[in-house]
Amino acid sequence: MPRRRIRHEFGIAADPGAIAAYLAEPQSYLGLSPLVVEIRDVANADGVTHYTAIERFPLPFGRHLDNPIRVTLRRDHRDPAALVVGGDVRSPGWVRMRYRYTITPDAAGSRIVDELDLRAPFGLLRFAAGQARSVQLARAVVLAARLAGDS
Repeated sequence: MPRRRIRHEFGIAADPGAIAAYLAEPQSYLGLSPLVVEIRDVANADGVTHYTAIERFPLPFGRHLDNPIRVTLRRDHRDPAALVVGGDVRSPGWVRMRYRYTITPDAAGSRIVDELDLRAPFGLLRFAAGQARSVQLARAVVLAARLAGDS
């Protein structure tokens, strides 16, 4: 299956621990990812959270398509120099994505590297990658607005 990797790095004037804790909570993704309109079926086991996020895609004539995606969310404590939150997404249509936020302290607060590793069928990869990149850039803006100054 074709693959695309997408990376975005940005800063936030907030404590790395506060950012990691925020990104480790499923409810935080409501509006953080602009397409996500609902979080449901949250279950925690052994430090791993599983949930269903509903992405809403606009269609012509005021209609929309709700896309349920299965998300696995985890904190990775293996890197002592950074706080890492990541997970996996399984979407209908064989779209799969691994994501990882690496959060490190810097002079202004925190530096975040948001990395996506996207796999999708050939005819769907370009659309999925465009949507993922758009969400990734919007997420940085919303996250900064929500957490700026949280030290």
